[in-house]
Amino acid sequence: MPQRLVITGRSQEPRGRFAEELRRLRSERGLSLRDLAKEVGWDASLFSKMEGGRTLGSPEVVEALDRYYGTPGLLLTLWELAIGDPSQFKEQYRRYMILESEAVSLWHYAVSAPPGLLQTAGYAREALAVGWIKEHELDQQVEARLGRRQLLESDDPPLFRVILSEAVLRTSLRDVGAWREQLEHLAEVAERPNITLQVLPFSAGPHGLMNTAVMFLRLTDGRTVAYSENDLRGERVEENASVELLQRRYDAMRDFALRPAESRKFILRMLEEVPCEPST
Repeated sequence: MPQRLVITGRSQEPRGRFAEELRRLRSERGLSLRDLAKEVGWDASLFSKMEGGRTLGSPEVVEALDRYYGTPGLLLTLWELAIGDPSQFKEQYRRYMILESEAVSLWHYAVSAPPGLLQTAGYAREALAVGWIKEHELDQQVEARLGRRQLLESDDPPLFRVILSEAVLRTSLRDVGAWREQLEHLAEVAERPNITLQVLPFSAGPHGLMNTAVMFLRLTDGRTVAYSENDLRGERVEENASVELLQRRYDAMRDFALRPAESRKFILRMLEEVPCEPST
């Protein structure tokens, strides 16, 4: 029987392997992050995050690195594996997630559900289950959604502002324990220094984003990109005039939202209304 090959010791996890390969290639060239930034043309902080596994970067950046290192297709293949199965997300949303991982600050408005970045496992599972997802895909979808939370839990998280419609806090889960856990999580993240959480009460009345969940991403190159979605489709918005219009509506709505401290108290009051589960 032929001798079994020795394992290389390299990471078997796609995201870790991608970051590891980036570090290896730069080290072999004897380059600093600043040197690489000068050669390839992107900011050194982006390469630092990519090599640290905190972001995957965009396909454009990865293709540029492939050309520079003379590894045609290698890094892009590893990047695609790290991103995941292409069928897992609609293309528009996959592109949005890439931009989200690179953003220096984010603003969200949630119409009826907590944004994915703030969802607990219990909430994600029940919410995804009602979308007619096949049982064998559910665990994968939940894991993918929870993986996004790492963005806010990294050593250098982006600034994150979120406005929750009161409807988000009134639409409870069927699983009382999971709903309590979700509210507790919202109250906890509201105290983090990089997160500003506000509640828009029903008493605020009509506003320009009543039926539209929207996210704004401030990117490293100074651009702001928006992403709006409903239950059927999502749309990435990059044209300046359209982004500006959405921002004006967001800012006008924010003026009617509760202040952060009042918002956290509101969530805690909602938490008091959740019935306690019977002891077993």
